Amino acid sequence: MDILERVRATIDEYDLFHAETPIVVGVSGGPDSLTLLHVLLRLRDTLQIQLHVGHLDHAIRTESAEEAAFVARVADDWGLPATIERQDVPAQAEAEGFAIEQAARRARYRFLARIADQIGVDTVAVGHNADDQVETVLMHLIRGSGLAGLRGMQPKLPYPPALGYHDTEDVASRLALVRPLLEVPRSAIQDYCEEHDLNPRFDRSNLDTTFFRNRLRHELISELETYNPNIREVLRRTARVIADEYDYLRQQRDEAWGRIVTEGDGYCVFDLAGWEELHVATQRSLVRQAIRRLRRELRDIDWVHVENALEVANEKPAGSEATLPAGLALFRGYETLTVGEERPLPDWPLLHTERLRLKISSTTRLPRTSWQVAADVFPRSELGEGELHDPDPWHTVMDGDAAGADLSLRRRQAGDQFQPLGMGGHTKSLADFMIGEKIPHHVRDRLPVVVNADDEVVWLPGWRLDERVKITEATARVLRLHFTKGSQ
Repeated sequence: MDILERVRATIDEYDLFHAETPIVVGVSGGPDSLTLLHVLLRLRDTLQIQLHVGHLDHAIRTESAEEAAFVARVADDWGLPATIERQDVPAQAEAEGFAIEQAARRARYRFLARIADQIGVDTVAVGHNADDQVETVLMHLIRGSGLAGLRGMQPKLPYPPALGYHDTEDVASRLALVRPLLEVPRSAIQDYCEEHDLNPRFDRSNLDTTFFRNRLRHELISELETYNPNIREVLRRTARVIADEYDYLRQQRDEAWGRIVTEGDGYCVFDLAGWEELHVATQRSLVRQAIRRLRRELRDIDWVHVENALEVANEKPAGSEATLPAGLALFRGYETLTVGEERPLPDWPLLHTERLRLKISSTTRLPRTSWQVAADVFPRSELGEGELHDPDPWHTVMDGDAAGADLSLRRRQAGDQFQPLGMGGHTKSLADFMIGEKIPHHVRDRLPVVVNADDEVVWLPGWRLDERVKITEATARVLRLHFTKGSQ
């Protein structure tokens, strides 16, 4: 294989970069990254590109300092600017709770993004090759990935937001990550290094089969080749086909997302009626998209999580939930599905304390909210018809004498009953009434209930007054309660 021609073809086919593009090249000192740098250097004049070497010493292995020095010498010998930096990745991994390989990857990509920002570059090139692609597809297949994982790595994509950039997240949003060697097999890279006397550094940890990827590389793929000697090419072709299928599905997902999804601070809410009209493939894609948006640092989303979420969304009753990765869950309501750490509370007057005495002829603030309730008493003769039939669910008028002057707000309690207005004096449990009215399950314990001195329910704000306190011809005094929203 002529690697120079193959790389040039990949650059043209996937539009990796244009003439005069400055590029940060991630160089570890191994065969892949050294070949990438050498090939791009040979193409520099033809493509009119500028190169800047980036190397991060992860401080994981004893020889890492020597590798950093090697990369610095190569950059100097080849007349290229370079940024070399050392970070204590093992300490970072412990502090952030990541496996050492994941912490190293995060640190490396953050480092390259920071260099790009400092020198005004919008393209970062890394040295993943065709065999890396095979290993990635297999790894995702074994772990139960969806199409996004089975398509493998892409030759060009927006700089991965799933790595937790923190200070470089804004920078990452305008960067492109390119992989010019993605269609070049590892054997061709090794031949290229020998042909051009590149003498790359060798990372002995690549032989350690306790690492999942190394077991795939040294054991599983070799075994699969006994079934099909062309298994590597088969998997690469499969990944390309899946990538095309995924692009189409992503178009369907993005259209559905804009139509039925509302995003909030730490949650995504799906309109259930719109959700039910979607094909199950689009539903799966939407669940994955919600997880990615809420957990940008998460790399892999297991199939079982998504399928459990679909089961709850499509088959379980309101109030059910499914566990998702990284502390997330899917909650099914009556009219919505919510993905988040916890179901967001609606912007209603909710009670965050067990009980609150109402001040008559005054205003009572609801703690930890921006809501307040005004209570005042006036003669029946001053009550207008408009107020008697006010559609505001947080406003009501009732017989002041029937309700009494000693009123409180409290949360619902087991055994609560009342006589909902309009039901002819029929008694109903508060729990059954809330279920019948489809009040979201996670809100029911926070919804304020107005009770009298005997702790009897006289009004469920937002829904129904008690029949026994309604305004009648015999009413002499009117009690008005009105929840309004102000500043917290």
